Amino acid sequence: MDKATSPRWRRRKEARPQEIIAAALAIFAERGFAATRLDDIAARAGVTRGTLYLYFPSKEELFKAVVRQFLLPIFARREEMLAAATGPTSDLLARFILSFPEAIAASPVSAIPKLVLSEAGNFPDLARFYVDEVLRRGRRLVRGLLRRGIERGQFRNVDVDQVFYCVVAPLLVTMLWRHSLAPYDNDGPDLPALCRAHVDLLLHGLLKPGGAT
Repeated sequence: MDKATSPRWRRRKEARPQEIIAAALAIFAERGFAATRLDDIAARAGVTRGTLYLYFPSKEELFKAVVRQFLLPIFARREEMLAAATGPTSDLLARFILSFPEAIAASPVSAIPKLVLSEAGNFPDLARFYVDEVLRRGRRLVRGLLRRGIERGQFRNVDVDQVFYCVVAPLLVTMLWRHSLAPYDNDGPDLPALCRAHVDLLLHGLLKPGGAT
């Protein structure tokens, strides 16, 4: 059987985009966007630069593929959770935050926010892409969760547009810390413990006195 038509070869060919994207995530996390070379990604993925270009015409498109493969599914799962939920909103908010360490922070994907923030000025198209596909989606998700609690009489009538930032800020800071100061500081945040403390503080601030939990 010809090598190019064998089942094993076809499986390898079909897996290449995912292998390239995984290699790109690892190197973006290590070096940032500007310092990453496509040759390095190709070498990490075990393909030639020409093969890489068959799937991704530019480094920018490859970065977008990384975000879409590794980051957006996290939002999709939480949107499904919210749509199907029937219990108290406080429980949903706690699950949303307490799942954060396993879902994103322990993975190289946690480097993406630092990469975008540090290089937004040099790569405005990537910054706009991140705002459109990640930040706005996160806002809708968290603000929807807060509005659910308010509408059901479980949360106080807070400014959901601004409380969104209160919810995500500690989580974002831990990701930035991990990929900047963590190697030099032995007294940084313990992420699971921080998430538990964050849930405690948020719920004490959000819960409506005498309201349903």
